[in-house]
Parts: sequence; C-alpha cells; structure tokens
Amino acid sequence: MIEGVVIKGYSGHYYVKYKGKIWECSLRGRFRLENKPALAGDRVVVRETGKGKGVIEEILPRVSELARPPIANVEMVVIVMAAKDPAINRELLDRMLVMAEYEGLEAVICINKCDLVDLGFPQLLKNTYGKAGYRVILTSTVTGMGIEDLRSWLAGRISVIAGPSGAGKSSLLNAVQPGLMLKTGKVSAKIGRGKHTTRHVELLELEVEGFVADTPGFSSLNLPEMETESLATCFPEFASYEGACKFNGCLHLAEPQCAVKNAVAQGLIDKSRYRSYEAFMKELEGRKRRY
Repeated sequence: MIEGVVIKGYSGHYYVKYKGKIWECSLRGRFRLENKPALAGDRVVVRETGKGKGVIEEILPRVSELARPPIANVEMVVIVMAAKDPAINRELLDRMLVMAEYEGLEAVICINKCDLVDLGFPQLLKNTYGKAGYRVILTSTVTGMGIEDLRSWLAGRISVIAGPSGAGKSSLLNAVQPGLMLKTGKVSAKIGRGKHTTRHVELLELEVEGFVADTPGFSSLNLPEMETESLATCFPEFASYEGACKFNGCLHLAEPQCAVKNAVAQGLIDKSRYRSYEAFMKELEGRKRRY
C-alpha cells in the first residue's frame, strides 16, 4: 500500500502523486456505489495493481472540502481579481471572501494586471481590504510585481487560486513557476470576460513544496447554505463591534443603535463592503422565504 495525494480526476480515472511519481488509479467499488468520488487534494491509500497503476482503497479524513471548485484539504484561497480587463467586481470578490470565511479558510487577495492602471486604485483596494483583515498582494506578470510575495504564500500548503475568467490566474502561476506551461486566454472584448483556459480541477505541484489548484474561471458564485445570523461572522471587520449593538441578535440592517452601521457612517467600515453585506443578507432572506 502507498499513500499519496490525488492531483486530478476525470472519467473515473484518478492520478495520485507519490514520491515524485504519478499513479493512474481507479476507485474501489464501494466508493462508486455510495457516490463518494475522490477529489483533487484527497490523501488516499492505494493498492498497487501493476506498474504505475493502482486502486484507491481508502480516502483519508478531510480537513476541508469545497463544493465549487470540488477540492479537498485546501488551506488557503488566493482570490485573483484584475485591476483592469476585466474590470474588478467587488461584489464577486466579497462573495468569494464570504465563502472562504464560511469554510474556515485563509484568504489572500491578489489584484493582478497592475501594470495596466495607475497604482492609486489597486493601492486603495489594498488599504480597504487590509483594514478588513485580509492580506492583499498587488501583482503584474509583465513587470514581476508581487510574484515573489505570492510564491512565498503558496509554499508548503494546498491552495486554490480562483477568480473570474480573464483575471490572469494561469499567467500568474506561469510567473510563480516558469515551465508550468498553462494555457492562457485573451479577454473577449465583446463580453468583457476571459475565455476559460482551465477545464478541470488539477493540483499543480510547486517547487516551493506546495500544491495549487488552478480552477475553472467563473463570474458568479452562490452563497453557501448558511443562516442569516451567520453572515456577519464572515465579515471580519464586524468582529470588533460584536456585542456593542443595542439589541442582541442585531442583523446590522434596520435596527436602531447598531454599532456596525455607526462604524460605516464614521468611515471605519468600508461602505462598499457593507453594501455587499446588505445584498447578501437580502439574498439569504429571499432563500429562506422560498423554502
């Protein structure tokens, strides 16, 4: 028996990395019958059946599991947004941050293509999200800005790199480790979004002893199945005002003497972030009414 990491899987075949080699494996029958596929990132026990081939006999317990993208044992999410082409979508960024917080994952924000704009705008975003408690890296694959910083954050862990199509995720990974030879795509001028350049989830092994998943690009993301009362915990800048509102269970919407709303009015919490919170709360409440 050997123990390795699933780096990709499709059409019933799973590719497991073990001591620098890749094993092509099938999944034990009971997992198929129970509809429990292995995911990229899974640590698995494999029974050898031939040279470079085997059967996955056991999927070891997961420390985390994402539904979209379907990947296991992720420790960090790098959310890539372009400073330009396509224009940054703050609400999408905030949605992805909520997902990371809900899953208990560390989130790093990467503002890419900084060579296309004056640095005032990316720096403003860095300050805004830095105040909210996030690490923000400004990058450019053209000038090399921030690449070494990003490389250091990817070292020694399983990470997901995610964001809308055209943000430059594949190009960033090529810059982090030359030779990965990921296909890159040009942004469609007609629709303002990039063409998808990654068709399935695959873990890429980095020289800095980490794995990173370059995931299929997307421009919309459903909020997780969560209670409205839990949403505020996914906005870390709200934490210092916990318990300071007049009413217990304050949702920070229409309630009087709300410490969070007062902080927004005083500029202590970013207004755009609070607008995202309001929009997400409305979405969650609408979901509850439907059910």
